[in-house]
Amino acid sequence: MLTTRLPSRALCLCSVKSAGPPRTLHTTTRRPMQGSWKLTWRADKLLSRNQFPDQGSLSRSSSSTTSTPEDLALSSSVENKRFSHSSAQAAHKNLPAMSVTSWISELVSRATIHDLSATTVHRSKRMLLDTLGVGVLGAGTDISRTVSRSCLMLEQGGGAIQSRGEVKSVVGGAGKRGRNVGGTGAVLWGSRSSKASPATAAYINGVSVHSMDMDDTWHPATHPSGPTLPAVLALAETLVPNAGGSGGVSLEDVLVAYNVGIEVQGLLLRAARSAQSIPSRFHPPAVVGVMGSAAACANLLGFGPSKCRAALGIAASFSGAPMANAGTTTKPLHAGKAARFGLEAALLADQGIEGNSNILDMASGFGAFYEDFDPETLLAENSGNAEFLLHTQDVALKRFPAHLGMHWTIDAAMAARKNLVGEGSALVDTSNIRKILVRAPPSKYINRPVPSSEHEARHSFQFSACTALLDGQVTPESYHDDCLKRSELQDLLHMTEIETPEDNHASFNEMYVEVSLFLKDGSEIKGRCDTPYGHWRNPLSDEDVVRKFEQNAEALSSQSRQEIVRLVQTMSAEAYATDLTSLLHAY
Repeated sequence: MLTTRLPSRALCLCSVKSAGPPRTLHTTTRRPMQGSWKLTWRADKLLSRNQFPDQGSLSRSSSSTTSTPEDLALSSSVENKRFSHSSAQAAHKNLPAMSVTSWISELVSRATIHDLSATTVHRSKRMLLDTLGVGVLGAGTDISRTVSRSCLMLEQGGGAIQSRGEVKSVVGGAGKRGRNVGGTGAVLWGSRSSKASPATAAYINGVSVHSMDMDDTWHPATHPSGPTLPAVLALAETLVPNAGGSGGVSLEDVLVAYNVGIEVQGLLLRAARSAQSIPSRFHPPAVVGVMGSAAACANLLGFGPSKCRAALGIAASFSGAPMANAGTTTKPLHAGKAARFGLEAALLADQGIEGNSNILDMASGFGAFYEDFDPETLLAENSGNAEFLLHTQDVALKRFPAHLGMHWTIDAAMAARKNLVGEGSALVDTSNIRKILVRAPPSKYINRPVPSSEHEARHSFQFSACTALLDGQVTPESYHDDCLKRSELQDLLHMTEIETPEDNHASFNEMYVEVSLFLKDGSEIKGRCDTPYGHWRNPLSDEDVVRKFEQNAEALSSQSRQEIVRLVQTMSAEAYATDLTSLLHAY
């Protein structure tokens, strides 16, 4: 079993850097159409190309407000140009009564690489690489294998879908040779040779990404990448130009579509005050994730605003999953469902299916998922914003395969362990412990005193604290049955209590965790975590992001892993989506 052991960083609270004033806006135009698109299954062996120059250094304009070292392993190749929702802003200024649905549809339709700051590009590349690694690792889990077997048994194969949308740019141009086309579908990450239709591949890969709860987490709380990247890559891999066109989908266009999907999720979450807290009703990836996936695919297909509105309307009817399924084998399906149904919503919109054109403005529309959903706040607070949300609000990239709240708990327990036995792997004498007290925010679905399965354990304050205390580390193996059922751990679980202080709020932006060990001699040993390493206030270094990917993606060949890192570093307009996806098969 693969493990991910990254160093524990300082547990102090880090301040968030100011993003500074917004940059000057300018109008963007789409690149010219070079043939219409169709979906088709690829039969040819997809070969990686190594002739593209490395563009890993970060170019920054003098107006950049965020400092990023030039020698980072995942640096941006995009000049720090303007970073704006200019299309939406212009429309909003001209039409004061413009609906939120229309505003977001304009944003989805018109976004290009020039709308992304260097900071946003850099952060989204980190997220992309992390998601690929987590997905490859997750492909080996029982839940992912079960879903894959079920879906592939139902696959009936073939057929091409003709897109009538306005086309995004393609790699190459006059005088440049494009890819051969034909085939068998989109790659199932981490499999030896399996492919499936785009929708099925998006579903299976989305499940793999969320199967171990090791995928990224944002604020307000959601997992933005699991619903988005599998859909974008599955679509990009099978989207090729008709006769008269050239090339295939570029990695640059993949990056833009991916960011559009992330942005739409963030905007929708900011329209509901209740979304600021750890979710309690609907699982966000199955709600905003479907909308983000649809938006990303609509952008990749080159839809105009009208088709974008249709895709969002359809996606809303595909949305929703209850939090009651957290801690079960159904929860990973939420990310897969979001990826699949977002992609399908875009394809259905392309074929003329329509939804309510004001779906994001209505209490009976998207507002059905959040009782306090207030779409007007989106226009009031974001219509003049010159930045994508990822520019100012980074994500958390996880060190442990567990719910994000567990990262505070694990680090607090590790701190208590260090205070008890010192550095290193010294054994803890559990016979001297009388009680373990975990001070955590109130959240019922991650308060699981004696978890009975790996999925419950990933959502258990108690399991996380006791495992970290007992073993001095938490790895994927920690959730295996033999570790979960061992008597030493069970003894600790039964002496663990939860306390919810009034000042400990159920928000990933505000919470803390303290772990106290009450010994039989009457002494108390404490450990506390305010900000775990990997949180957006204390982000993983670029080197650790690459290290995590390398460890999680060990099912791939060393050469494939190195080439994936290189491609993600650049996400070049001169590289194809298939250059990346062809490397995701296990060796």
